[in-house]
Amino acid sequence: MAADKQNEKWVDNALRTATHQLLYTAKSINTPNTLPRSSWRGYDIAFLEKQMEADGTHFARELVKQTPADKVGKLRTCDIHDWTSGFYPGSLWYAYELTKNHKLKTEAERFTTMLNPIRRYTETHDIGFMVNCSYGNALRLQHNDTIKAVITETADNLCKRFDSRIGCIRSWDFGTWNFPVIIDNMMNLDLLFNASKLTGDTKYRDIAIKHALTTIKHHFRGDFTSFHVVSYNADGSVEKQCTFQGKADNSAWARGQAWAVYGYTACYRETGNKTFLAQAVNIADMIMKRVKTQDRIPYWDYDAPAYTDTPRDASAAAITASALIELSTLTPDGKRYFDYARSILRSLSSPRYLAAKGTNNGFILMHSVGSLPNGSEIDTPINYADYYYLEALKRYIDYKKK
Repeated sequence: MAADKQNEKWVDNALRTATHQLLYTAKSINTPNTLPRSSWRGYDIAFLEKQMEADGTHFARELVKQTPADKVGKLRTCDIHDWTSGFYPGSLWYAYELTKNHKLKTEAERFTTMLNPIRRYTETHDIGFMVNCSYGNALRLQHNDTIKAVITETADNLCKRFDSRIGCIRSWDFGTWNFPVIIDNMMNLDLLFNASKLTGDTKYRDIAIKHALTTIKHHFRGDFTSFHVVSYNADGSVEKQCTFQGKADNSAWARGQAWAVYGYTACYRETGNKTFLAQAVNIADMIMKRVKTQDRIPYWDYDAPAYTDTPRDASAAAITASALIELSTLTPDGKRYFDYARSILRSLSSPRYLAAKGTNNGFILMHSVGSLPNGSEIDTPINYADYYYLEALKRYIDYKKK
């Protein structure tokens, strides 16, 4: 199990809390095709204007519908086609792996099997998140032909979104962009690498590598911060570089930077291509310089005003911690990345961010931000924060065992 040293009691406490929260949530959800996503929150236009440092007329058209007062604070669920649907099953798998609690395994199997129909879902790039975080973890812990079939069929569908003229996998099917690619899409490449390993077919891997190389060319600024969205013309030229969830087109949206360092670390792990390692190191170094908060949990955007009420994003911190622990094992001076990740995990495992048992609608971490410019999920628990927190804890424990 987790910690075996006196000074690692915080790890054991985190795992006890996670186990309680995950099983609490599983017991409360009995509706078919329903999974926990976050807690309902509303928004205040004046607060958004202060955070965006812009008049509300500039972003009002993108705001989600205001949450009714009687729903605020209650559990927000999603169906199996939501982009976050794979995170709760994945959290159950990680928690089972770390604790050997078979109740967690039973629930992991239940919620993973629930997602089987999305193997035929073709309307989003996020099928990588949805399937690799659920079935991908199941594959490690109880490999069988059904799991293999789901992963390969889903990978085939993801490949259909690849345009060889552009060199990228298309992200969204909404909006006015011609061919939008978001930095988040780097996180879907693990599904393709897994499919190549399962089948021996390099087509999946080749597409993943091409997407990652194209993204290096067009998503990153000179300081290694990333645009959120890059849209391409049909000939592969850049139509637009902008944001949808960050403070401004030229700002550094916190979770986007986390997706970037995680994605390129994974690409180097899978390929050994030093271009990907250099990119991961440069992004990691940028993050360590740009995050100014004392507890190293970043504001929702690195360029957000540093007010006392500026929301921090625990999800960005958890993703970053997980990525940096892995990066620490891939580079000679990795200890500084491990130490930084450990400081993030210690903060996330403190009462400021780690929920008390039986609270927080069953989620593990508090204080994440989904999309502030859209008025969506501001200062709330979110399922992907829990997922990457547990993954980071697993990587931390594995590192300490070496």
